Amino acid sequence: MIPEVLADAVAGAWTTTWPVLAFLLVITVVSDLCADVRLFEVAASAVARLARGRTPLLFAAHCLLATLTTVLLGIDTTAVMLTPVSLALATQVGVAPLPFAFATLWLANGASLLLPISNLTNLLAVERTGQSAGAFVADLWLPQLVVLAVVVAVLALRHRAALAGTYVVPRTRPSYDAVLVAGGALVAVGIAVATVLGAAAWLAATGGLVVLVALAAVRAPALVAPRRLLRSVPAVILLATFALFTLVELGLRLVDVDRIDWSGPVAAAVGAAVLSNAVDNLPAWLALAPLTDASLQPALLVGANTGGMLLLWGSLANLLWRRRCRMAGLHVGWVQFLREGLLVVPLCVLLGALVA
Repeated sequence: MIPEVLADAVAGAWTTTWPVLAFLLVITVVSDLCADVRLFEVAASAVARLARGRTPLLFAAHCLLATLTTVLLGIDTTAVMLTPVSLALATQVGVAPLPFAFATLWLANGASLLLPISNLTNLLAVERTGQSAGAFVADLWLPQLVVLAVVVAVLALRHRAALAGTYVVPRTRPSYDAVLVAGGALVAVGIAVATVLGAAAWLAATGGLVVLVALAAVRAPALVAPRRLLRSVPAVILLATFALFTLVELGLRLVDVDRIDWSGPVAAAVGAAVLSNAVDNLPAWLALAPLTDASLQPALLVGANTGGMLLLWGSLANLLWRRRCRMAGLHVGWVQFLREGLLVVPLCVLLGALVA
C-alpha cells in the first residue's frame, strides 16, 4: 500500500512540477551568467552615479533595481546575486549597509507577485490552474503595487536617519564588456516579455540561455566552458525541491483533508503567512493551494510570498540572503530579523490581501 502511494506521489509531483524545476535550473544558470558578465555590478555602479551623491536617491534607485531584478529574474536571484553587490556598494560610498540589505531582502520577497517567473509559488499556481500569464498579471498587479508601496514606505521611515545626507560618488567604474552586459539585460527582459506573451516559462528561459551562451561563446568563451556551466546547475536545490514537492503530495494523498472554508482573502493570506513561517513558503503554498477555492488563490500567494519574512526559514531567499550577508561581514540574528519583519509583514499581508 505505502510503496504504491509513494510511487503515485512521485509521479504526481513530477507531472505537476517538472516545468517549475526546469525553469529553476535554467534561470539559475542565466542568473549566474548575468553575474559573470558583471551585469549587477554595472547596474549598481550606474545607480551610484545617477544618484549624484544624494543618499535618498541612491536608496530609491537601489529599491528600483532590486524590484526589477526580482520581477525579471526571480526572488532567489535578488537574494543571491544582488545582496553582495548592494552591500559592497553601500560600503564603497560610505553609507549604512543595513537599509540596503533589508531593502534587497524585502523586495526579493515583496516584489515577487507580479509575474509567474518571479517566484516558484507563482509558477506552481499557473501550472496548477492552467491560467495564462496575462490573466495572472491581471489578478496580481494591484496586490503587487500595494505591497511595493508598503515595503518602500516602511523602509524609508525605518531608516530615514541613516539614509539622510550625501556621499562621495565613486570615480572608478567596474571593467566590463558592454556587449555582454547589454545582452544579459536584454535576455532578462526578453524572458519576462515572452512569458507574459504566453510562452512557457522554462521554454522562454531556455531560449534566453541559448542566446546568452552563444553571445558569451564569441565574446568570452571561458565563461561558458562546459564545466563552468555545470557548476551553475543547482543540483542539491533541485533534488531538495522535488523531494519537498513529493512529501507534500504524499501527505495530501495519505491524509484526507477537506477543502478549507476560509472566511475571506485576509484569512487565506494570514493562514498562508503563518504556515510559511512554520515550514517555509513553498511547502505552505503546496499544502494549502489544493484545499483552497480558486478565487482565493491570489490572496494565498500574497500570504505565501510576502508573509515568510518574519522568520529566517520562512523562505529559501531569507536563508540565501543571510548567508550572503554573513559572507560580507554583516550579521543579522533571528531576533533582529523578526523585529524588522514585524514592521512590514502584517501590513503587506493585510493590505495585499484586501485588494487581491
